[in-house]
Amino acid sequence: MFATPAYAQAGGDAMGAVTSFIPLILIFAIMYFLLIRPQQKKAKDHQKMVEALRRGDQVITQGGIKAKVTKVHEEGELEVEIADGVRVRVIRSTIVQVLSKTEPANS
Repeated sequence: MFATPAYAQAGGDAMGAVTSFIPLILIFAIMYFLLIRPQQKKAKDHQKMVEALRRGDQVITQGGIKAKVTKVHEEGELEVEIADGVRVRVIRSTIVQVLSKTEPANS
């Protein structure tokens, strides 16, 4: 009475399986070009900016402090002057923006 006979389903075609994945592939492609790729480009530009820092550059840190680079250390740190005679060491990657670049000295 309550049991219904089970009927075998017809075999699906291979094209139906591929077309069901097309929206998923399109969503991934849109996410890549709108989110992932611009973020990678921004990170690459920031890395170039940080590597190009040198003594005398005016910078802004992540904490919002304007400072002048007084010394560049090799271990990924900078020494910056935030006020007259007040020097602190900061990590290079915490520099958000370079306000003014100094020109290299002519030899």
